[in-house]
Amino acid sequence: MLIRRTRPDPVGAITPPEVYLQRRAFLRSAGIATAGAVLAPALACRAESQTPGTGSDPFRSNEEPTPFEDAARYNNFYEFGTDKSDPQRNARNFRTRPWTVSITGEVAKPGNIDLDDLLKPHDIEERIYRLRCVEAWSMVIPWRGIELGKLLKRFEPTSKAKFVAFKTLLDPEQMPGQRRAVLDWPYIEGLRLDEAMHPLTLLATGMYGQDLPNQNGAPLRLVVPWKYGFKSIKSIVEIRLTEEQPATSWNISAPREYGFFSNVNPSVDHPRWSQKRERRIGEFGKRKTLPFNGYAEQVGQLYAGMDLRKHF
Repeated sequence: MLIRRTRPDPVGAITPPEVYLQRRAFLRSAGIATAGAVLAPALACRAESQTPGTGSDPFRSNEEPTPFEDAARYNNFYEFGTDKSDPQRNARNFRTRPWTVSITGEVAKPGNIDLDDLLKPHDIEERIYRLRCVEAWSMVIPWRGIELGKLLKRFEPTSKAKFVAFKTLLDPEQMPGQRRAVLDWPYIEGLRLDEAMHPLTLLATGMYGQDLPNQNGAPLRLVVPWKYGFKSIKSIVEIRLTEEQPATSWNISAPREYGFFSNVNPSVDHPRWSQKRERRIGEFGKRKTLPFNGYAEQVGQLYAGMDLRKHF
């Protein structure tokens, strides 16, 4: 368990992935499938939107979730290998306890927090978000976690805080991919402060009703659903608020291909492939890529006046 509880879990007991998906299939066949019926009771009154990020509730989708088996075995997690199947094989013995996250930099109350004390039960959210990879594939995943903004507020960002930098664990003994110079380890990422504080930005501790599998970023990963997947840094050990824009791993490695913002933008192609269409894992055909991954209504105003071709 990621969270020790002394009282009933307000979002329900952990549900095995196969039971979770069977439940959705049953409700859908009965004509009563809504996100609230299978997710957090506290959020059950919210209407499910027809596509992610549109309608009255950007946290829900009536799109079919990607099968758990596919989401758990098809991963980009270079710390455990560069092939999509490497993380599931190489992360089996990855140790996620004990786990401490430091929050430092431009905050009034810097400190370290143990993962088991990180989340309060009433802060837990369950959401269904799309994950769009820069390689033009996508998934629909039910996540569990806490809004990053709620966590950052506990540490009281100062007026100098403009960005949030993240760092992954550096442990080549456990993470064999770090023994190769694929990237300049450890993996680092960053967001602008307003992006980090946006209610869609999630620190995920689970998926499909269970704790995060090791290969999916256990025990704590970022989920920013309107950005390409490599922005969603995994196995986080450090969060630092800064005045200056932080460096990021892929921007250091290939700045022409990977910008700081990395918003899903079908009109800006990757130098080696088009971003106009995407392949949903588990489907044969391709579908049209939506600006901001379908969340333009919620986050488009964050980039008002910006040239999104230049600030890619």
